Amino acid sequence: MKYVILLGDGMADEPLEELGGKTPLEYARTPSMDGIAARGTLGRIDTIPPGLTPGSDVANLSVLGYDPRDFFTGRGPLEAASMGVALGPEDTAFRCNLVTLGDGTDPVMENFNAGHISSGEARRIIESLNEGLASESVRFHSGVGYRHLLVFRNEDFALTTTPPHDIVGKETASYLPRGTGSEKLLSMMASAREILRNHPVNRERSASGKLPANSIWPWGEGRAPRMHPLTERFSIRGGVISAVDLLRGIGVYAGLEILPVEGATGYTDTNYAGKAGKALTFLAAGNDFVFLHVEAPDEKGHEGDVQGKVSAIEDFDRKIVGAVLDGLSSLGEHRIAVLSDHPTPIRIRTHAAEPSPFALYGSGKGENLGRGVPFSEKAALEGGILIRPGHLFMEHFMGNWRRFLEDLR
Repeated sequence: MKYVILLGDGMADEPLEELGGKTPLEYARTPSMDGIAARGTLGRIDTIPPGLTPGSDVANLSVLGYDPRDFFTGRGPLEAASMGVALGPEDTAFRCNLVTLGDGTDPVMENFNAGHISSGEARRIIESLNEGLASESVRFHSGVGYRHLLVFRNEDFALTTTPPHDIVGKETASYLPRGTGSEKLLSMMASAREILRNHPVNRERSASGKLPANSIWPWGEGRAPRMHPLTERFSIRGGVISAVDLLRGIGVYAGLEILPVEGATGYTDTNYAGKAGKALTFLAAGNDFVFLHVEAPDEKGHEGDVQGKVSAIEDFDRKIVGAVLDGLSSLGEHRIAVLSDHPTPIRIRTHAAEPSPFALYGSGKGENLGRGVPFSEKAALEGGILIRPGHLFMEHFMGNWRRFLEDLR
């Protein structure tokens, strides 16, 4: 049996006036996802436990079968695992965005990703930050695009931090880190801003009309979690495909092989064909499971770009879902699920905690309800199927799906 999960990050949304009262998912042309929903089973998954912040970290832990209430210690340590940064038991890892702040004593968060700065440009900036600020107890680590890592060794923190994508267009003073150890972090942020003020990369970007990466924004702090590999739990060999360190880091802890794809960017220009091809090649080589993640719809939700999100969903449907479906039929028995990990509504430009739609098709007898409905938030809600808590989804997906459906009847 081959198992495939295809996840369009943040696809779920709300009805929009600009789209005639439809959500981007309803408005987009998605024949491949609609086919899975129509022939298979459509429902909703609740990936955000009460009291936890709706983020891709919490949501994707749920999707892969980990109860975030037990296993989520922060986003930073998950990304550290992806980057091969070993954390000691007293080390704290922060996700560290390169951002664009306005001027003044209470600057506005103008852009949470520094105008989607390239990985090459960002690497030069991270090198400068290490030259000016690193020591035996603190170091920056370069990631993908605007997404990086800041690690403190043997330091105590008990902080409240804010994701920068939650405060776009807002003054930042009231969202700065606060709590035990905040003075160290604030000092680091102030020093970094001085280094970046006239950095060569920023001069080049400004000269070409691009936003400068004029500040760092640390958040998502935590220490290394202890997670039992799902490959052992389900006796499978599996892999994860994502451009995002967070997802690859979860994959490392889950025991999944990290499957790199050249040209995978975490944005709309990602190598869709390369991702789909890598998934099929991996499965054809005798492996059992692939988790394939695409970030683009989430990014467009954060940007408030309605048409951009519609296009990102259509690209995901055609270039990922359609391509994988075409190749999967020749690999024997299979089970495939498509889903959104959480909503990223255009209206609020950040994550929401409401359940998201999933569609699942199994090639075996009795594995599908076949209600003929499209893949959308409304159709999923009307079907009445809700997996709550969300971490139970993986158990059903990898286990006796027929029994799950029988229990619904």
